[in-house]
Amino acid sequence: MAIHYPTSEEIKDILRTKKRIAVVGLSADPAKPSYEVAHYMLTHGYDIIPVNPNVDHVFGIPSVPSLKDIKGHVDIVNVFRRPEYLMEVAKETVAIGADVFWAQLGLEDQEAFDFLQSKGITTVMNHCIKVEHMKHIG
Repeated sequence: MAIHYPTSEEIKDILRTKKRIAVVGLSADPAKPSYEVAHYMLTHGYDIIPVNPNVDHVFGIPSVPSLKDIKGHVDIVNVFRRPEYLMEVAKETVAIGADVFWAQLGLEDQEAFDFLQSKGITTVMNHCIKVEHMKHIG
């Protein structure tokens, strides 16, 4: 099946109701897109969980090495990793029972999309969560 994205209304609903975001590949470098996007979401009332085995803290929040190391429920897994890693992150997303898999702008993988759909996970690929928030929520 071709990659099908949620409608604008579905994206609005995700952004209004899902507030705990695990950011896979979040960098501690303010010049990186992952930092800028996660900082924006943090300042707009979302809980951010940095997921990166190579950093200790981002925004003063302790980082975890993988999704499996997060305590409690994750609403959105927001991915900043190259496309070849999307399937691996998709499998971890399913394993932890997250509600939404969100791959950032420029990131798509048909196999990962099909896998996530087969598991009933809402999937957004090739969309920036910050841009969508600015467009739909403000």
